[in-house]
Amino acid sequence: MARTLLVVDDLSDWSPYYPSDQVITFEAYLATEQGDAQQRVRIINLCSSYRYLSDGYYCSLLAEARGHHVIPSVKVLNDLGKKALYRLQLDDLEETLGKGAFKTADKNREITLMSYFGTTPDPAFQELARQLFERLSCPILEVTLRCHVKQWEIADLKAISHRHLDDGQQTVFADALDKFSTKVWRKGRARKAARFDLAILVNPEEELPPSNRGALKKFIKIGRQMGIEIELITQQHFIRLSEFDGLFIRETTNIDHHTYRFAKKAEAEGLVVIDDPTSMLRCTNKVYLADLFRTHKVPTPKTWLLHKGNAAHLDRVEAEAGFPMVIKIPDGSFSRGIVKVHDRKELELKVEELFQKSALLLAQEFLYTDFDWRIGVFNNKALYACRYYMVKNHWQIYRYGASRIDSGSFATLPTFEVPKAVLDAALKATQPIGSGLYGVDVKEKDGKGYVIEVNDNPNIDSGVEDKYLGDELYRLIMTELLRRMENRSKGILTL
Repeated sequence: MARTLLVVDDLSDWSPYYPSDQVITFEAYLATEQGDAQQRVRIINLCSSYRYLSDGYYCSLLAEARGHHVIPSVKVLNDLGKKALYRLQLDDLEETLGKGAFKTADKNREITLMSYFGTTPDPAFQELARQLFERLSCPILEVTLRCHVKQWEIADLKAISHRHLDDGQQTVFADALDKFSTKVWRKGRARKAARFDLAILVNPEEELPPSNRGALKKFIKIGRQMGIEIELITQQHFIRLSEFDGLFIRETTNIDHHTYRFAKKAEAEGLVVIDDPTSMLRCTNKVYLADLFRTHKVPTPKTWLLHKGNAAHLDRVEAEAGFPMVIKIPDGSFSRGIVKVHDRKELELKVEELFQKSALLLAQEFLYTDFDWRIGVFNNKALYACRYYMVKNHWQIYRYGASRIDSGSFATLPTFEVPKAVLDAALKATQPIGSGLYGVDVKEKDGKGYVIEVNDNPNIDSGVEDKYLGDELYRLIMTELLRRMENRSKGILTL
């Protein structure tokens, strides 16, 4: 379990706040022995000055040298010291600065707001405060905003000491710290000490999450039985990743998305990560998978690449595939971005529409089956098998209407009942991708298995994928995650 320490210049600096033995002076931290190298320590640096070579600067520097996770980091301190550096972190905030409260704000006046651990008293500016904290993690930031040519911009950023806050600000700061790091203030209910901490990334608002609430509860229950303390986190907890030993992503992933940033940061911090960023890169783009499958001779439906503006590609696919055929956008999911075309006119219409989103598309021969096999694979071993049936009177598992989403029925089977050709195709498809958790979609036709795609973030829902194995499915997944976290703690590279 991680230990959190708040470092201040003098203990009297903390007199306005609730006493805690986790508040220490910089002098005490300087004299602290390294202790158990396996224990993770988080430092919240609250020294009054972060100037170069000040006590606050050295606090962050020593924390990093000792392998402690510190806020703010030396990089953040250096960036905040020079406008030219911190502005590099702000290039993609134009959208946030152009909507909400900024549309109605008086463009002739300057706006100053205070951010406390990524929160601010005015909810209208909360999203900006959160995004700034992700980029420049500092306990207290003073943000100055000015409007320039009808567009708001960040004119200045300053790290502020908690010693300079008035009574009202002190209350807001204490509440923000409480929410950010409750372990400093409260002791949870008595529970057997966990060996490892695992974060599960979720999005409570997601329409089709990869795990429903029942499955998440089972992951937590089984994990705790095995000595893994599990916490559900969301997009807003990006900065807290260093507290954990592992990250398990149970939110639909994409490369141009915060899930990829979470995976990259977790990997950089040395955490065990499922889905790892390499698997995301390889699985979320069907163009990559098509080439990978061709190289490794993975059985798939016949597939052609279409390049925007190349009419010869359409001539070729029409001649070789015939109609109907399936056109896919490379990063589609849940049956989205996939269309069936029945003639040349419809082909030209649909590819023109989809080329607005991607320079490359895939065309694939149409293989109709009543269901797709989904084989769940973890560490190159088949865990579960499902048949996902097509929606009635439709050719896909999902059908999107104006007001609702229909899905076909399912059947969950033991893996030993899966036809060998299907199982072999699924395992062959995952081997060149990695050793993560994958869901392989396979069509069975004339006794052969044809891989449609590999999903890096497969569904594991209570009442569906666990229908045959029950709690044992969650135990198998947690056992592999535990093995990897144990190896990580011993410095063993885990495949």
